[in-house]
Amino acid sequence: MPEPPARDPRVPAATRFWRLDLPAVLIALVSVALWMAAFPPESFRDWVYVAQEFSFFLGAAIAYPAIAAFGERLLTAGWLLFTESLLLEVCDEFTAEPRFWGESFTFVLGATGLLLAGWGFWRASRRRHRELEEGARALHALEESHATLNAIIEGTPDLLSVRDLGGRHIMVNSAAAAAIGRPASEIIGKSMAELFPAEYSLALSEKDVRVLETGETVTYEEIVAGPRGPRTHLVTKGVYRDRRGFALGILRIARDISDRKIAEAQTAHDSLHDVLTGLPNRTRFIEELTVTLSRVRRRPSHLFAVLFLDLDRFKVINDSLGHAAGDELLAVFARTLKGWLRPSDLVARLGGDEFTVLLDGMDTIEDATRVAERIEAGLRASLRLGEREVFASVSIGIALSTSGYERPEDVLRDADLALYRAKAAGRGRYAIFDIEMHARAMAHLQLETDLRRAVERKEFRIAYQPIIALGTRRLLGFEALLRWQHPTRGLIAPGEFLEVADETGLMVPIGRWCLRESLEQLARWQVEREEATALTMSCNVSSRQLMHPQLLLYVKEALAASGLAPERLRIEITESVIMEHAEAAASRLRELRDLGVQLDMDDFGTGYSSLSYLQRFPLHAVKIDRSFIERMRGGQNAEIVRAILTLGRNLGLDVIAEGVETSEQDALLVEMGCPSAQGFLFSHPMPAEDAGRLISDGVAAR
Repeated sequence: MPEPPARDPRVPAATRFWRLDLPAVLIALVSVALWMAAFPPESFRDWVYVAQEFSFFLGAAIAYPAIAAFGERLLTAGWLLFTESLLLEVCDEFTAEPRFWGESFTFVLGATGLLLAGWGFWRASRRRHRELEEGARALHALEESHATLNAIIEGTPDLLSVRDLGGRHIMVNSAAAAAIGRPASEIIGKSMAELFPAEYSLALSEKDVRVLETGETVTYEEIVAGPRGPRTHLVTKGVYRDRRGFALGILRIARDISDRKIAEAQTAHDSLHDVLTGLPNRTRFIEELTVTLSRVRRRPSHLFAVLFLDLDRFKVINDSLGHAAGDELLAVFARTLKGWLRPSDLVARLGGDEFTVLLDGMDTIEDATRVAERIEAGLRASLRLGEREVFASVSIGIALSTSGYERPEDVLRDADLALYRAKAAGRGRYAIFDIEMHARAMAHLQLETDLRRAVERKEFRIAYQPIIALGTRRLLGFEALLRWQHPTRGLIAPGEFLEVADETGLMVPIGRWCLRESLEQLARWQVEREEATALTMSCNVSSRQLMHPQLLLYVKEALAASGLAPERLRIEITESVIMEHAEAAASRLRELRDLGVQLDMDDFGTGYSSLSYLQRFPLHAVKIDRSFIERMRGGQNAEIVRAILTLGRNLGLDVIAEGVETSEQDALLVEMGCPSAQGFLFSHPMPAEDAGRLISDGVAAR
């Protein structure tokens, strides 16, 4: 406990009188008595005068304490002078003639004392008036401060209460009263034991004792029973003291943070769960998979599998029915998927239409494939979206714990690779990861890296394959075929890298370079050789190029740089690319046709085109795929080729046969009336120098 403060050294004026001035008055009285003894009055009349003067002096002396109480030195000094003048008058009455001092001296001394006393009294009155005004202002300010403090205490949402050292409430605000569920009047004077259950009040009392013993302010969370059920409070407790520092009780400030705790719990839940489906998200899935991997390290016989699921053709549903229907499909699929699994299996949504399943604690590896088959079988039935039935399929990649994983990211990576293989195999099926998939993925990644460097290092080359008129063997033009001159692997065929280039978007700058380079080469041949003035150049355009918003600009730039007329350029688009982006492709092809460029459909017959689609596109020619030409042996299996030729003539389209490699194929095509062809029978793709000589020498069957 703190030591009591030292006594106030300041002493009131009245107290000073009894300590200092009274002895002086007594000395004066003793002096008078001695004077009277030395000079006694000579007659009765003198005694009457002495008594009269002495009464004046005694009255002034008696009034002195009241004068001293004003605390004004000037007033006190003046009154002492006045009292002294009266004392001299008393003494004068005892003095025989001639007198020791004149009447004038006594008068002046008394008058001076009264003047000083009057001046001092005026000053004391002024000071007292100021003190009263200051006191009134201080009292008003104190009342305002008290009202403000009371308004703050009552208006704050925090729960404020003060309990004395005995544990009884001496102050409680409205918020605290509402939290307790009783009026403040019923709480004042009551202890915690009278307001709360015994266990809870005992716990609070123990905390109070610790606060009083240490004298420190503490903050903690506590669960409080209330009329609205249990609430979480953030409590701050400290010792309540008086102005001298003595402990009077415990001050408790509590804030209801129940809503904040609920929001924090919701935020924590949302950070680990998908908002749309309510499933765990990637972060939560990685956490659970990490725990599973640690379990496998402790017990290698423990089996688990990760299934990576992707809804097939989800984009079609989004585009046709809208994103709201797509979201509903994801939510319905999530609920349905959980129904096909054990309660212990973890289902998560990674994003988009990608889901993962952790099958932990399997009996055998075959459990994973059985689950995959169960999911695919379940999706053969329709999913109901409101009033609409939707049929969906899913591709599944499976990664098994037998691969000896150390990191959860590696498990997801391999399951994703298996998913990619399942989609490539035709969708609506599952694939199990094996080490060859990883090797292929690494090779694919290396190829992509080398491909990006190849664009920077300009490692691409163009080979030119002639297109000839079958009847006359006249050279009609060339098809520009892209080649990659790898610095270590040598010449790489387009089949190995074109798909990767299109996936990564690199096909756009590569195709732009190929278009410009091949047209400029045709322009050079035209200057060097008169035979080249009517030749055309065929350039392939991928799906990424066709959908690129600047394709038309790139074509115009290439034509302008070469100086060739637009009809000298033939752009080839595969049948599958046109059908995949039918509406956009039709618009883009019309723009190219309006420019004057000739348009050819490549690989005709291998896709899913129809006559109605074929008539929608502004084509100039179709190219019969080499697979149909290869099957023409001895006149057999030639009906498809004959039908395509008849279709081309009826639609006013040129027909070009690809992949002509034998004289038998050549003869059959001539017999059927095929106007033009290309293939190894006439020439392999060749460098620009050899193609230049071919223009001059002509083409002959080999």
